[in-house]
Amino acid sequence: MPLNKEAILYKTNKGLDIFKYFLGNRFTKVGKSFKSPFYQDSKASCYVYLDKKSNTYKFKDFGDSEYSGDCFFFVSKTFGYSCDDKSDFIKVLEIIDGELGLGLEDQKQKFERIVRDSNGAVTTAVNIPSIHDGFVTAKNKLPIQYKEFSKEELLFWSQYSISFDVLKRYNVLSIETYHGISKENKEFILQNKNDQPIFGYQGRRYTKIYRPYSQLRFLYTGEITENYVFGLEQLPVRGDILFITGGEKDVLSLVSHGFHAICLNSETAHIPKNLLRGLSYRFKHITLLYDTDETGKNSMVKLIKEYKSFQIKSLLLPLPGTKKEKDISDFFKLGHSSDDLMMLFLEMLDQLYEDTISVMKSCEIDFDNPPKAPEPLITINDVTIGSPGNIVCVAGAEGSGKTNYLGGLLSGTLNPDNTSIDTLGTYVKQNENKKAVLLYDTEQSEYQLYKNVSYIVKRASLNHPPSWFKTFGLVGISRNERMNLILESMDRLYYEHGGIHMVVIDGIADLLNGVNDEESSVKLIEELFRMAAIYNTCIICVVHMAPSGMKLRGHLGSEVQRKAAGILLIEKETNANCSVVKALKVRDGSPLDVPLIQFGWSKSEGRHVFLGEKSKEESETRKLNELNEVAKAIFSNRQFIPSSELVKFVMEEMDVKERMARNYIKFMKDHEIIERSNTGNGDYSLPLPPF
Repeated sequence: MPLNKEAILYKTNKGLDIFKYFLGNRFTKVGKSFKSPFYQDSKASCYVYLDKKSNTYKFKDFGDSEYSGDCFFFVSKTFGYSCDDKSDFIKVLEIIDGELGLGLEDQKQKFERIVRDSNGAVTTAVNIPSIHDGFVTAKNKLPIQYKEFSKEELLFWSQYSISFDVLKRYNVLSIETYHGISKENKEFILQNKNDQPIFGYQGRRYTKIYRPYSQLRFLYTGEITENYVFGLEQLPVRGDILFITGGEKDVLSLVSHGFHAICLNSETAHIPKNLLRGLSYRFKHITLLYDTDETGKNSMVKLIKEYKSFQIKSLLLPLPGTKKEKDISDFFKLGHSSDDLMMLFLEMLDQLYEDTISVMKSCEIDFDNPPKAPEPLITINDVTIGSPGNIVCVAGAEGSGKTNYLGGLLSGTLNPDNTSIDTLGTYVKQNENKKAVLLYDTEQSEYQLYKNVSYIVKRASLNHPPSWFKTFGLVGISRNERMNLILESMDRLYYEHGGIHMVVIDGIADLLNGVNDEESSVKLIEELFRMAAIYNTCIICVVHMAPSGMKLRGHLGSEVQRKAAGILLIEKETNANCSVVKALKVRDGSPLDVPLIQFGWSKSEGRHVFLGEKSKEESETRKLNELNEVAKAIFSNRQFIPSSELVKFVMEEMDVKERMARNYIKFMKDHEIIERSNTGNGDYSLPLPPF
């Protein structure tokens, strides 16, 4: 059955299966309303129904009639094509066939598509018999004879800085001869010569033959898949930049210069959406890097529009677009370096983030022109500290000493040459490579922020902050804009300073409309956690405590509690002029076994200093008191709890693993906080009060 409109309708239950596939969870059943997938729809006013006149399923949008039509119209709108254009309509049919796996495309249609998508790169050669159904067929079981790379062949690759190790890693082979059979059953032979080398990009069940100096540059043998992606298997699990480029040689050249890259069969090829979904989670910047000729530029413009939801980018090289100067391989062959490409990438980011950079410039603290002192304002100082690749939370009431504690930690990152800085009993890794240290404040006045940061700089034994220490006051920026400004400025400063050592967000709750907004809380913490992993940095956040004193407040606090690698609580001592740092959560082990750290003001030194650890007796008392509160919370609405359920309750209440929960239960039992009940079932209960 050939690939045409009638065949597709027959194979897809009159088009219904097409709507089900592309609408996904939006579509539940015929006649049930749902919101439009094409624009921000406030009311569900779209339907899929059976049109009795045409006996096919159609899509009706009562909110905007422009988007109503049959399944082909729907797919054309989704991918940015027009059904009125014959070539576009053919592409719509091919997309449906490929996405739903209908298998309607015959060999002739497949060959026509390959030739069309390759823009002439794959054609029938003048002196070679025509290719059988678009593929060169094998004469025998071993049609390809391989050989070692010659010196001349390695020189060919080396002009693009591509080494033998890279060729080996990407399964690139040197071909001695290839025997093929044409459609007319005539034999032909491709012979490797000094002026006509032949290479093979070896896949699992196919070989793509590359003849750089021949009229017929590309041939295929074996079972090449529809969604051909070269370099996909060699990609890392995570990365920052991924280039989608025009050809295999471009991929190899980019990899040789330290970048991640893949390519499809051609620059005009369709990019599968499921591929982009997976890559967008693994990489921060998916960037098109096609040839600078008209085909390459037009393809990038079209793909950027078609995949707008994935926020892919495009980078245009400063090349004239001629045959010898149009792609990234030519760019490197002309003598440009990886730093030159990174500079072009940064210029692209500057254009994308132009508005953000402009806004953030107005928010940056200018130490050469300090602000005038305004009238005093009440400020809440929320701070966070963490380790590379993780989120760590610091909590505490106003006046508990959070600002002074984090001031000590930040000072330890500002002077990489000074190892004698008092970081208040907490180890802080020195910023030896002088990566960016970023402080975002959402609550303090400009003058108060200036005073606090000046104190941190002085504490680090500096007269002026280093250039890589950036402080931004966002109190005048709306909540809806703050998070985007933080993310984009982090991205820009990451590349400018070769990495990010630490990020402090003073006032994380002010990035949301409320701490009980569950959806926004989850999205915020997931994004921060993803950025910490991509940039391999520590992101510091603050959330208030719940009344129980064992959990962080709101849905935001719950999400932080689950994702944070560690949680520290700063408390003011009621009977002493000092503050205490308590661990509420640590990655491994029990937070109640972590020593209590003390710090306070020293008149002689004119700053806060480390006052040592609290005694073991005081730590034991803390452990008893807090576990007693945990037991009361668990048994607040139940008298008896089975042993297996009690383990789960302790794990949930204290956010610990099963092994640690069992240790806590044993500790509570040994110290008579809980006891075995007399029910005979092995249940636990609180001890009965004495008569």
